[in-house]
Amino acid sequence: MSRQTEREQIFENLGKIADGVHALFGPHCEVVIHDLADLQKSLVYMRGNVTGRHVGAPATDLLVKLLQQGTEQGDHRHNYKTVTADGRCLKSSTTIIRDSRGKPVAAFCINLDTTQYFNAIQALLPFIHDLETGKYPSKENFAQSAADTIRTLFVQAVEEIGKQPPAMSIEEKTRFIGIMKRQGVFEFKGAVEQVATLMDVTKCTVYNYLKKVS
Repeated sequence: MSRQTEREQIFENLGKIADGVHALFGPHCEVVIHDLADLQKSLVYMRGNVTGRHVGAPATDLLVKLLQQGTEQGDHRHNYKTVTADGRCLKSSTTIIRDSRGKPVAAFCINLDTTQYFNAIQALLPFIHDLETGKYPSKENFAQSAADTIRTLFVQAVEEIGKQPPAMSIEEKTRFIGIMKRQGVFEFKGAVEQVATLMDVTKCTVYNYLKKVS
C-alpha cells in the first residue's frame, strides 16, 4: 500500500475536521473545502448546505481576493457577515491552508446561518438604536459557476470606479482592468472573453488594457 502524499494527507485531515465542526454546530452550519489547484471547480468537499452550492462549484470572490494578497496576513478572514441571495444572514470564516513549502493548497471555510438570531436582533434594535443609517454588509457571494464569480468581481470593480464602462475614460478603464486583475478575475479560464462582453469591447481591447497594468 503506497504512502499518502502530503497533499492527500492535508485534504484527508481537513475532511475529518469538517465532519467534526459540522457535527458540533448542526444543520445550520456548512463546512466546505476548496482545492486551490483549480479555481474553476475548487469546491471538493462539503458538509451541510446553507449556500445552495454543490461539489464542483468555483472559488468565491472573497477567496480569490485572499489568494491574490499572497502574504501570510492574507491567509484568513474570520467572523465576517454575509447575506445570501435569498436573504439569509451568515457568519463566515475562511482560512487558506499551505503545505510544508508554503504553497496555498486548500481553503477551509465555515458558514453559519444566523438568520434567526439576526431577525431577533432586528426586532429589538428599534427600541435601542436608530436604524436609518444601518447597513448589513455583504462581503461574499456564493457562486454556482465561475461566470458568477467573474460577474460579481466585475460589478465590485464598477462600483469602485463609480461609472459603467461605456462612460469611463481611457484612464479609468485602465484602472478598472487593474482592479479586476488585482482581485484575481483573470485567474479564471475565459475571464477575458466574459469581461470583454460585459464591457461591450473586444478581447483585444481587454488584452491591451492588461498590458498597461502588468
